Amino acid sequence: MRKATLVTALLLLASNTAWAQFTESGPLNSTGFSQARLSRIDSVINAEIAAGKIPGAVALVARNGQLAYFKSFGFADVDAQTSMQKDSIFRLASMTKAITSVGAMILYERGLFQLNDPVSKFIPAFADMAVVSEVDSIGNVTATVPATEQIKIIDLFTHSSGISYPFASNNLQKTYVDAGVIDGLTSKDITLAAQMELLAQQPLLFEPGSDYVYGLSLDLLGYLIEVVSGKSLEQFFNEEIFTPLSMRDSYFYLPESKFNRLATLYSEVDKDYLTVSQGRESNIILDNPNYPAGEQQSYFSGGAGVSATAYDYARFIQMLLNNGELEGSRILSRKSVELLQSPRIDSDGDQVPDFGLGFEIIVDPAKAGELGSIGSYSWSGAFLTSYWIDPSEDLIAVFMSQVRPSQSNIRAKFKTMVYQALE
Repeated sequence: MRKATLVTALLLLASNTAWAQFTESGPLNSTGFSQARLSRIDSVINAEIAAGKIPGAVALVARNGQLAYFKSFGFADVDAQTSMQKDSIFRLASMTKAITSVGAMILYERGLFQLNDPVSKFIPAFADMAVVSEVDSIGNVTATVPATEQIKIIDLFTHSSGISYPFASNNLQKTYVDAGVIDGLTSKDITLAAQMELLAQQPLLFEPGSDYVYGLSLDLLGYLIEVVSGKSLEQFFNEEIFTPLSMRDSYFYLPESKFNRLATLYSEVDKDYLTVSQGRESNIILDNPNYPAGEQQSYFSGGAGVSATAYDYARFIQMLLNNGELEGSRILSRKSVELLQSPRIDSDGDQVPDFGLGFEIIVDPAKAGELGSIGSYSWSGAFLTSYWIDPSEDLIAVFMSQVRPSQSNIRAKFKTMVYQALE
């Protein structure tokens, strides 16, 4: 792994102007935007709905600590003709990872571990790992070698642990599937602890710290939070993040009173129409396509398990833009936020992004090839959700829809529409 050079102080320091009350009930403040150009977002999203690419969406933009754009479009459920609402709830999938990264940093700031500590110091099952050295023609691992390095906690943040996903096509896929390792979204009555102990029995894809592969590292980081805090990840998130930030609609599993606000998950089966997902149309298998509605379950995935509204998630990322604080609730120190958004892994073509501690980071907008800013950081979710945080423009944005698989490029178009509207 090559360590990226830190870009500029601009990358690391969010504006101190973003301290106004961040409320969805007040008037929109489009200061700094051309209102006419901002309205182009409407046309782009509505065109995607009309083309049958998405059933509906919620889009939110905030600048200088105030909402500049916040609208819902189309349907949460097409068959029932249920309109999408601004308080519709969405499966965040991998947008959960940012929350887990923040959760781990909370414990780090309390002196409970160092980022360069080995994971095995707290979870002994990961002490003696092996690395895949040979596989046969059908994907069975036929030889391994002992890992010479321990997985460090920081390797979990950066996906450099050697731990992959069962849905990923690589030398570990068959091993994971045969062993019963899951991708992180399930209605089965299993625990994070049991799954991570199972994961520890599987080999690694490469020597820890030597490469990047997107995978279950953040589920393991979530389990580390459970071990160190002595609380379930659900309890920890509620007490340390959701409640202090007034994220009132953020859950691993929805209470029954909010089932009706969960947007239906769709699949794009061809170029002409969407169908309600059965949970098996893509490489990410959902044993319950209504997840997370249903009976209360016990698996709390730090990599994929949270569902929330666009507004709740906007409060979370506004806290990061504000250097760790929102409306008097300090979640992290300024220095921890700086570290989270510092590039640690250099881009290597299309497969490896410039990556910090839980986020993709734009180091060079020209290299990215689209509108953006040096130092903005982001990620997305498997079910057509996304967000980004732009310190230099004092801006955050959230897009939510619910389709997988999808050929839509609406998330990229939304980002373009936001930036082209800046004055």
